[in-house]
Amino acid sequence: MKNIVKIHFLGASGVVTGSKFLIETSEKNILIDCGMFQGLKELRELNWSNLSVDVEEIDVVLLTHGHLDHVGYLPRLVKQGFHGNIIGTAPTLAIAKIILEDSAKIHEEEAEKANKENYTKHHPALPFYNAREAEKTIRMFQPEVADKWIKLTENISYRFQYNGHIIGATFIELDILGKRFVFSGDIGRVNDYLLDKPKKPELADFLFIESTYGNKLHPEEDLDTILSEIIKETIHKKGNLIIPSFAVERLQTLMYILWKLYKKNKIPNIPIFIDSPMGNNVLDVFNQFPKWHKLSDEEYHAMCNHVNIIQSYKETWETIDDKRSKIIIAGSGMVTGGRVLTYLQQLIDETATTVLLVGFQAEGTRGRQLLEGAHEIKFFGKYYPVKASVKHIESLSAHADQKDLLDWTSEIKNIPEKVFLIHGEPNSLDAFRVKLKDTYNWNAIIPKLWDVEEIIL
Repeated sequence: MKNIVKIHFLGASGVVTGSKFLIETSEKNILIDCGMFQGLKELRELNWSNLSVDVEEIDVVLLTHGHLDHVGYLPRLVKQGFHGNIIGTAPTLAIAKIILEDSAKIHEEEAEKANKENYTKHHPALPFYNAREAEKTIRMFQPEVADKWIKLTENISYRFQYNGHIIGATFIELDILGKRFVFSGDIGRVNDYLLDKPKKPELADFLFIESTYGNKLHPEEDLDTILSEIIKETIHKKGNLIIPSFAVERLQTLMYILWKLYKKNKIPNIPIFIDSPMGNNVLDVFNQFPKWHKLSDEEYHAMCNHVNIIQSYKETWETIDDKRSKIIIAGSGMVTGGRVLTYLQQLIDETATTVLLVGFQAEGTRGRQLLEGAHEIKFFGKYYPVKASVKHIESLSAHADQKDLLDWTSEIKNIPEKVFLIHGEPNSLDAFRVKLKDTYNWNAIIPKLWDVEEIIL
């Protein structure tokens, strides 16, 4: 009797965001990741639609890591009838908890603001999910250790393997009826400030690999010199350096780098303000799981003591009113929401302001607009002229580049039966497809959103 495995590509297929892959088998239906779409309006609108599969038939969710584009749809999944376990490593679930609680709060606040100030087409505007729905989802979390095979059924087992990228992140190996399915999740960098290098898969019959930077090599930048010069220029202009930052990993990396620069006497003791309630909670996760990162206890406390951590919205406004030159690191990394919007609303029209973008900026985000030289930017229903200087550092990305991706696949001993390129924009996906063909003679497939692949075992 033939066994058929169906793979439903429900996100991160032909696009970077919204990671969701349903593996339908005769024994269990397994969802790998459950992320929100971000960026372009047409993608964001997909978040409001129910999934095209029978959610009540999904038995378990396995999470590669805790970023919003990998976990942010979970409360909607639960609302649609999912009632199984949501499994990830302990730090991944700790991050996911923070992200879901924080985003629920933001969804509620944005809906309330839109209704109050009447800049919504929806009457009333509703939150994507609320705090109660987030908490219900979090109660379904079940932590599992890495590096250990765990049985789901007699013929299906899975294992989490350390993958860098952010604290707790893994790739997932899934053995189904003797065949190895490997889901890369987001692959980290070989030389990361805070994290160890990713482990590598040794077998893959069916490989699902991210391609965010499948067409690029990260530049060899002298980060110390670039940051030092930007900071000195900010002080010279008597202005503010605003760094929109992802709360998980990037914010902690920036704290570490700035503390190191000060220790090496490469920058003066300029005030640094961290305004990201979520980022502050992530710092606690670093403290809670020391084996998942490279920071010593001493380094962790020293870098935390070097910055001013903002605790309230009142302190946000006090920081804006503070006339000193300063560095402000605030969420979110793609300028899609969060505290950074309050700073930009007040300061983006000043020539003394510098906005430093330090991560991937997806299509359709304000971060991408700034990167591409937008003369004005819209938030809270109004346009604001961009007079600030906008700079970009690419080398701080937490994603593997093309060279790192090839290195990650270099220890796979067999030739995969199928390779699926996911989590990338079209140019990136196609460039990586060609590179895999030239390097390994592997024929890779680029699935589209909503594709269903049938695999006969």
